[in-house]
Amino acid sequence: MNTQKSLEALSPDVPEPEVFTDAAKAVERLKEIYRISAKFLCDNFEDALKTGKAEARYRAFYPEIRFTSTSHTKSDTRLSFGHVAEPGEYSTTVTRPDLFAHYLEQQMTLLMENHDMPVTIGASEIPMPVHFAVANDASVTVPQDGAMEFSLRDCFDVPDLETTHDNIVNGSGYSYPDGSSPLSMFTAQRVDYSLARLSHYTATSAEHFQNHILFTNYQFYVEEFEQYARKMLADKSSGYTSFVSTGNVEITDGDAPLDVPPKLPQMPTYHLKREGGAGITLVNIGVGPSNAKTATDHIAVLRPHAWLMVGHCAGLRNSQQLGDFVLAHAYLREDHVLDDDLPVWVPIPALAEIQIALETAVADVTELKGYDLKRIMRTGTVATIDNRNWELRDHSGPVQRLSQSRAIGLDMESATIAANGFRFRVPYGTLLCVSDKPLHGELKLPGMASDFYKTQVSRHLMIGLRAMEHLREMPLERIHSRKLRSFEETAFL
Repeated sequence: MNTQKSLEALSPDVPEPEVFTDAAKAVERLKEIYRISAKFLCDNFEDALKTGKAEARYRAFYPEIRFTSTSHTKSDTRLSFGHVAEPGEYSTTVTRPDLFAHYLEQQMTLLMENHDMPVTIGASEIPMPVHFAVANDASVTVPQDGAMEFSLRDCFDVPDLETTHDNIVNGSGYSYPDGSSPLSMFTAQRVDYSLARLSHYTATSAEHFQNHILFTNYQFYVEEFEQYARKMLADKSSGYTSFVSTGNVEITDGDAPLDVPPKLPQMPTYHLKREGGAGITLVNIGVGPSNAKTATDHIAVLRPHAWLMVGHCAGLRNSQQLGDFVLAHAYLREDHVLDDDLPVWVPIPALAEIQIALETAVADVTELKGYDLKRIMRTGTVATIDNRNWELRDHSGPVQRLSQSRAIGLDMESATIAANGFRFRVPYGTLLCVSDKPLHGELKLPGMASDFYKTQVSRHLMIGLRAMEHLREMPLERIHSRKLRSFEETAFL
């Protein structure tokens, strides 16, 4: 490959910016530019490792999408995405166009159709860090800092926190250095950062994640999920194609063994795959709002269609039984991990489509309908706190707040997941199962679980799966509600 040498760096030759009216062809150009740039960095990095020195500074750039709107003409505002609010220059840097090909084609098609204007594809002015370029090449390893005979920073671009941020989703009025407004919610480097984190925390590749995400805080659900996955794979009419376990172990036969690595990651993740990413991913986030935030911070860049929390909680009402379900329609946030990104005074609304899907799923699985559902399920406020042992503190303050908020359940993850769904414009919901009643003497201790509780837990995951299947049948524009969008929104979902 020919390179052009400048005073600052050597860079690869890439196609000049070009106007496109066909989104599929635009995606292919994005792939071409990304492929050239990543290969240039990988090749020169490997050469430097072999020779022990780098002859120059090597720099490649992310591809970008540019769009110019010249009119205030109204587009179809029933959609919460696919259009820009006013005339101006818009752009976004792009990484891994192979992974996001369907998403990019879909979003550019809507944008061009709604405004009857083309997009321009070319190289951006944002350097691609060598770490992220080599991340997709298993044969290349980035040594630890100090292990090389040359300084990595002197020869290659490294991750830069100035372009790795959530300023766009947090509504801080972010614009690119050239003055253009963002087309999408995440910069390319922010996406690359999260893709690397996902691989680290979940031990599965981003390619396996599906558009419907279930979060849980209990290992039992993982076992149930695997059993369900095997059943679906055995049924060739189910539409599911494979099951991926921790370590990227993939099976297509329901009877095949799973050689899972003995050492599990911090957040074991499993994927029941379906064509077009229409399957279901289950993430065992463990306990605590920090884990909940970490998982959702990074999964959000994949732009899933919905995520739901199906975990355990403390029941706060005497009328509840162990095993009863709690459907959240409001959240009391005392998790503190999102205070700097989303103030606690911001309301987190229940989303009608998600609520209906969850309630319908409960009715389907339990075979109870209408008024009879009240026997096993309550709808109300779920409180999320950051102190697992809150029972050991003076009860006067916490109990009063819980009562004032009309809370019916308390956990350590649900409000964080819902709040980050709100922040990232990912539809969210919560269905919990009561595992203890600390205010009424029923603590989470060995031997406390009733037969009813054990039966309900076995059905809980099935309800989450059924809810996701209901959501999968809904049109995309119906699931992605306008109530999640702020005053100035990006065109891309």
